[in-house]
Amino acid sequence: MKSYLFLFLAIMCELTGTTFLKKSEGFTRLFPTVITVVAMVAAFYFLSLAIKTIPVGTAYAIWSGVGIVCITFIGAILFKQIPDTPAIIGIILIIAGVLVINLFSKAAGH
Repeated sequence: MKSYLFLFLAIMCELTGTTFLKKSEGFTRLFPTVITVVAMVAAFYFLSLAIKTIPVGTAYAIWSGVGIVCITFIGAILFKQIPDTPAIIGIILIIAGVLVINLFSKAAGH
């Protein structure tokens, strides 16, 4: 269970890093750039801890899937980047995939 806490922390750090990556305006703003770098390093550190016991494919699927869904919402709220219908359908499919992995796959490391 501790590994899933590390995976959660990795996701939170990745979301922070990606949000500040947008705010860094191509690494031209110092404060957002520093936050981006620190958050991304932390994200990979926590991901490395998570994959000690969670299969790497499962951890990466959850990390990237949850990250895509959450950053889409963050983009819509903070940057007014509203997804269109095909993007929303894709996000629903990503959520379904993460749920299938976690609920039904023996590879999920339960």
